[in-house]
Parts: sequence; C-alpha cells; structure tokens
Amino acid sequence: MTLTELRYIVTLARERHFGRAAEKCHVSQPTLSVALKKVESYFGVILFERAHASVNPTPVGEMIVRQSERVLHEAECLRDIAGQGKNPLVGPLRVGVIYTIAPYLLPGLIPALHAHAPQMPLFISENFTVNLGEQLRRGELDVIIVALPFEVPGIVVRPVYDEPFCVVLPSHHHLASNKTISSARVAAENLLLLGKGNCFRDQVIESCPKLSRPGGMEGALEGSSLETIRHMVASGAGISVVPVSAAESWPQNPDLLQVRRFSAPQPKRRVGLAWRVTFPRPQVIDVLHAAIGDAPPLGTTKITK
Repeated sequence: MTLTELRYIVTLARERHFGRAAEKCHVSQPTLSVALKKVESYFGVILFERAHASVNPTPVGEMIVRQSERVLHEAECLRDIAGQGKNPLVGPLRVGVIYTIAPYLLPGLIPALHAHAPQMPLFISENFTVNLGEQLRRGELDVIIVALPFEVPGIVVRPVYDEPFCVVLPSHHHLASNKTISSARVAAENLLLLGKGNCFRDQVIESCPKLSRPGGMEGALEGSSLETIRHMVASGAGISVVPVSAAESWPQNPDLLQVRRFSAPQPKRRVGLAWRVTFPRPQVIDVLHAAIGDAPPLGTTKITK
C-alpha cells in the first residue's frame, strides 16, 4: 500500500464518484478501481458501497479515510520539514481566502509578499469559511485568511486588520442625503444580501439586530457576490451593506451609487490568519502578516500587536 493509493481513496470519499475522483487524481478510472481493490484486499474489508450513480464509504471505510487523511498530512509535514531545513521562504504557499476578502486584499498583497519572499508563489483557493477550515484541517491548505472569530481545535489564529462596514445605495435613494446611517434604518429598507453560507451575510444580520427578528428578512433579496450586489444596487433594486475595502475599490460613479458610513456604533469585522499548530514553516506566517501590513485593503486598520 502506498501514499498514492491512500490519496486515491481519500479523493474518492470526497467526490463520491469514480469518474470525478479519477479526474482529480489525474489517472484513468480503471487505475483508480484497481488501486481501491488493492487497498481493500490489504485491509480485508470493503471500504466503499458501489451504487449505480454514486460511491459511499462504509462505516469502516469512513474511519480508514479519516486516518488516511492524517497519514497524508503527516507525510506532507515531512516534506515541509525537509524544505524548512533549506529555506522556509522557498516553495509554494497554499493560501485560502474567503470570497469577500480575496478581490480586495490580493491586488496589494501579491506585490508586497513578492518583495518579502520572491521565491514563494501563492496557490490560492477562494471558498466559504467552513470549506476553507476543512481544507486547512486536512492539510490541503497551509494558511487561510478569514473573518474572526475562528475557533477550531489545533488551529492557531493571528488577527491582521479591522474593517468597518458601510452602506451602499442608489444615488436617488431617500437615505442618500444622510452623512451616516444607523443600523436600524438599514434594516427597515429593501436590503440586498449575499446568499446563505457566506459568513459576511451572517455578520450583516448580526450588525442589524432587527433583521434577526420574526419577519426581519421579509423583502430581502440575494446576490451571489459583492460585485453582483454592487450592480443590483446601482440599478435601483435596493441598498446593501458591504466591507469598506469593497466599496472603496469600486469605480466611483456618484450618479448611480453612493456610499455612506454607519453611525456609531459602527459595525466591523476583524480579519486574521489561521494555520495548523503543527505547520512547520512559522516564518512564513510572520512574512505573510508583514506583507498584509505593508499593503492592507483600502479603508482597513492594521493590527500591529
């Protein structure tokens, strides 16, 4: 049994489909099937139930898949440790970033990080916080950039910057005459939100308590991304709450879109780095933190401690 074969069964458990798993592993479907039979023969148990349309791990298969993930992670650590003995800032860094941060952080981060570590390319994955957390836990990512709090056993967190929220609204909207807008008034309007599963949606609802009450979400519309919401607001579909880094990076068109700050207390989020406590390249975290501090997203306040 080899690490490659363990990687095959972990991928199959994740994809639940022989064709997709084979494609992810860059092998043919027969090669994957032969490898699975070999592993099942080695253990003397059936790892997967084969159905016409899907493949599902058996109870013992689930346990072996989870242990295989740990084995693969530890093998990756061995490679990282060997590389660290040479230079921890040489070689790729696998970074996960949530959707509402990546477009506004990365344009400044990439050149800043290149100045610190020119031989450390980023392999970037955008996703929801819960999915990035799983990828981090499984060792598929080295570090993730998410909104805090992020409390997961075995994961270390370091805050990087604070970011206020702001209100975007059509230029003809009756609230556009206000210099600041309260969260209560925002909650009373036709509000555009990101879809369920996006942590920023939850933060907006938390910052406008009236939205959590019965009927508080009545009339709310959804957009798939902040960029989509921007266009919906500009068209007159409603108002929205966005991170200030998004609003300040958008093209200025006051005839279509206006941006207003919240009145006190101003809602905000804290953004930070999260990585496994066993990650063998701690110098990388310091360099990444410094690079974000050198080029923080627009409108944010970096945390120096």
